[in-house]
Amino acid sequence: MQKIVLATGNQGKVKELSAMLEPLSIDVVAQSEFNVSSVAETGTTFVENAIIKARHAAAATGLPAIADDSGIEVDYLKGAPGIYSARYSGDNATDEKNNQKLLAELQGVQPEQRTARFQCVLVFMRHKDDPTPIICQGSWQGRITEQRSGSNGFGYDPLFWLDSHHCTSADLSKAEKNKISHRGQALTQLLDKLQSQV
Repeated sequence: MQKIVLATGNQGKVKELSAMLEPLSIDVVAQSEFNVSSVAETGTTFVENAIIKARHAAAATGLPAIADDSGIEVDYLKGAPGIYSARYSGDNATDEKNNQKLLAELQGVQPEQRTARFQCVLVFMRHKDDPTPIICQGSWQGRITEQRSGSNGFGYDPLFWLDSHHCTSADLSKAEKNKISHRGQALTQLLDKLQSQV
């Protein structure tokens, strides 16, 4: 079984990716299991940050690596929070503080002006010097609600309204979300590309 390191300490992401890669006999291990710390995300795009994280994990472990960088872009805020989504409310950001800040910044903005999208970039590097990493991207359209709804998911899910489902992404089951989300789209692309190589 081939082992791949996932550039995260988030066990939820490890479980999600492990389940999708199981048919390929790939063992996904979090970088935290190798005592690899996170790396500064100094890129200016989701792609750059995902490459930085994948390269760091591959260099530290000697294994192929997968990294994810994702966030939410709000049109009214000219694409913010974007790559700063996880730390939108500052260095000690939490999901709650980030959601509060986003709602405050959109106070009084009409629903039709609250359009947004989740973006996810997944990068697979065969080794730390891989000159042609596999890059997959998913995008999920919605808009920001005026109040939270739902208890599933994390991050901005309770604020991300899906007109097609008449609910927020936090109201969806995990299985429903994985079928249509930005991360689900990127994972499906990655799975297709890895199947042709493994």
